[in-house]
Amino acid sequence: MTLTLNRADKKNALSIAVRDAMSDALDDLAGDEAIKTVVVTGAGDVFSAGFDLREFQQPELTDQLWASSDRFHATVLRFPLPVVAAVNGPAIAGGFDLAVMSDVRVAAETARFSHPEIEFGDVVYGPLHDIVGGGVARDLCFTGRVVDAQEAKALGLVSSVVPVDELTDEVTRFTDMIGRAPREVLLRTKAKAIRRAAVVRDKTLDL
Repeated sequence: MTLTLNRADKKNALSIAVRDAMSDALDDLAGDEAIKTVVVTGAGDVFSAGFDLREFQQPELTDQLWASSDRFHATVLRFPLPVVAAVNGPAIAGGFDLAVMSDVRVAAETARFSHPEIEFGDVVYGPLHDIVGGGVARDLCFTGRVVDAQEAKALGLVSSVVPVDELTDEVTRFTDMIGRAPREVLLRTKAKAIRRAAVVRDKTLDL
């Protein structure tokens, strides 16, 4: 099963509507016994440019914005089966978070990762720390510097880097490997991963 962020004209910005739609979809898929893994990707040539910053400029959306954000992060982090991020291009800010909240990341050569929001606001730190460790996570979160696909592979941030036109096949290779395991084993293993990752909080800004 593939969930595609489908706002290519907005660089797949994670608006309230997009976050809620993804949370709803994951809630539905969690109980589907035919599902062993879920792939998350972006339409076009960007994975996601992060949250839709225009919504932060509308005070009337503040409560809805943060409720949606809190639910989105918790739903992705607690999804009971493996999530594979097919990073088809830049994954910025909240898009970077979505990639690291996934269990496995497969990247196109065009993928880029960064946290430019450190210049004006809080960064989600915990999921990145869980993937690459404290030294690298602090480097990337404090500096906001851009990491290209090859450096991401060297840092252990992604499992594989391939040309853009090979990304679908490479993701299928990973989902096929995951799919060899019985679903009940995947559920138990993911539950262990969630328990080990001391990053699951109820509030986005506590992550």
